[in-house]
Amino acid sequence: MKQVLLKSLLPILSVFLVLVYSGFLLRPAKKINWIELFNGKDLADWTPKIRTHELGVNYANTFRVEDGLMKVRYDGYDQFNQQYGHIFYKKPFSFYLLTVEYRFVGEQCPGGEGWALRNSGAMLHGQDPKTMLKDQDFPISIEAQFLGGNGKDKRSTCNLCTPGTNVVMDDRLFTPHCINSQSETYHGDQWVKANFIVLGDKEIHHLVGRDTVISYYKPQIGGGNVAPVAPEVKIDGKLIEGGYISLQSESHPIDFRRVAILDLSSAKDNPKKLKQLVEEGLKD
Repeated sequence: MKQVLLKSLLPILSVFLVLVYSGFLLRPAKKINWIELFNGKDLADWTPKIRTHELGVNYANTFRVEDGLMKVRYDGYDQFNQQYGHIFYKKPFSFYLLTVEYRFVGEQCPGGEGWALRNSGAMLHGQDPKTMLKDQDFPISIEAQFLGGNGKDKRSTCNLCTPGTNVVMDDRLFTPHCINSQSETYHGDQWVKANFIVLGDKEIHHLVGRDTVISYYKPQIGGGNVAPVAPEVKIDGKLIEGGYISLQSESHPIDFRRVAILDLSSAKDNPKKLKQLVEEGLKD
């Protein structure tokens, strides 16, 4: 009797299992919790600091939002005059995956240095902009340098520069100001997707798309290439656990269409979860 009952229930159980399995497969994947730092509408969450100007003064409308893009422009400048600028997001971060989509456009501002042609960057682990001096050129930070091709020569992007900082590479303290990455060259006005895996004071990796192009460790305050600077802020040898993210204005027009961050701080003590979050973020 039991066997007969079981046999009669098998078709029903089979259908039930198929429905359950199908529902599992069709269940939407867990959404990655990206924080869109740039909202595509305004600069409400950002504060500019341009050399020779006070914090919060957006000289000549250098940073603006048009057509859903954050744009850096110099049509209000007669000469650049080393008025290096940075626009800071409102809060600091420590463990995160940062994605930035950018493109270079137009012509360089008159008076811009030769090295600044098609040159910009994202500053990582930056000092609080409130501690920058009025005439300070760059924030103490780790610079992920963006370079655009000149149409003929090799010119890598997502390079490393170190205004007021040093890092460890190949188990040695790296003190030169800049080092090129292993990226391809991106000529013209094509969009480039840059990703940065930033893990507190432990390690940082630069990627173009999903390809790692340079890695380094133990970011710390030290060295030169930032002036003037308040001595109480520049404590050489101090490891940098976190800081502010900013985008540069260095005399060449540039557009940003996405600036977003995946906060990894909840997984910083769980290597398996951390790796999973980064992999999922890079796929997104």
